[in-house]
Amino acid sequence: MTADTAVRPPATTRRSREARDAPERRFRRIALTPILAYLAFFTLLPLVWVFALSLFNYSPRREGATIGGLGGDNPFVGLENFQQLFDFSDQSSQLAQTFQTSLIVTLVFAFIVLPLNLLITLPLAVMIESAARRLRPFLRTVFFMPVLTSAVAVAVIWQFVLNPQYGLLNGLITKFTGDTTVISWLGDPTLEFLGIPVALIAVTATYLWMDIGYNLVIFIAALQGIPKSLNEASLLDGANAWQRFRYVTLPLLKPTILLAAILTMISSFQVFDLFQVMTLGGPDNQTRVLSLDIYENAFRFQAMGWAAAEALVLLVIVLLITLLQARLLRTKWSY
Repeated sequence: MTADTAVRPPATTRRSREARDAPERRFRRIALTPILAYLAFFTLLPLVWVFALSLFNYSPRREGATIGGLGGDNPFVGLENFQQLFDFSDQSSQLAQTFQTSLIVTLVFAFIVLPLNLLITLPLAVMIESAARRLRPFLRTVFFMPVLTSAVAVAVIWQFVLNPQYGLLNGLITKFTGDTTVISWLGDPTLEFLGIPVALIAVTATYLWMDIGYNLVIFIAALQGIPKSLNEASLLDGANAWQRFRYVTLPLLKPTILLAAILTMISSFQVFDLFQVMTLGGPDNQTRVLSLDIYENAFRFQAMGWAAAEALVLLVIVLLITLLQARLLRTKWSY
């Protein structure tokens, strides 16, 4: 008897094992086929089509020569769209200059939202979990309700609050100062704070108000998953509340912080409706984010080849920032 025949199981055993595993394999195929078909049709195919559009000077107003309207009056331009996107010379096109402005505004918005969101939601989650047990469900509901509200409704409400003529904010300032205050929070391009346009700060505050409940729920769930024995042991060692949070709670929350940071960054790059309703990118493109620029180029100006190139650039930026966050915040801590 050779070594191979000694190790290899009998043919009848293999066939019986395969027969036992057949229903499981059949179930996996049945369960995964619709999911894979959905991903292929609604994710992979649109991505391939966007990449194809980015290589053409495509507009649905013009007649193409091939399937999908490509070619003909929608000529193949290769990487020319991408080259123009990052043409920083004085002779760059208006479209390129608007894209570069939108990219800067998007990055500023995202990197303001991310730290503020985490700095608000994590301490707030700790405070809610430290509150009386009967009060906790009420507090969670109150802070999570804006997440369930329509973004358009939120934008309309905050437009009223920031209205220069009859807005609530100007009314409160007038009441406390005694002077009639007419400040155009969303329409005055000269208003800045620390070099950041006030209009962008106003939309950022609106987005934070609407979005903090999402990360708050994530952090509350993570806090509830930390074993109480760890906090009790640190309490016996004489650690105060701040030391327990810094040396016990915070390290154990690193995976959750990574998740919240990635989700917050991705969602902040995709914000569209608030900017569309509140400012339309104004004043003077101070709140024109990439999602709004892509939308207007694609559906208002019908420059879909250009918009597709912008969308791919946005995809690559989000991917790179996500990978960087995952590398900086990764941890092997477990309990």
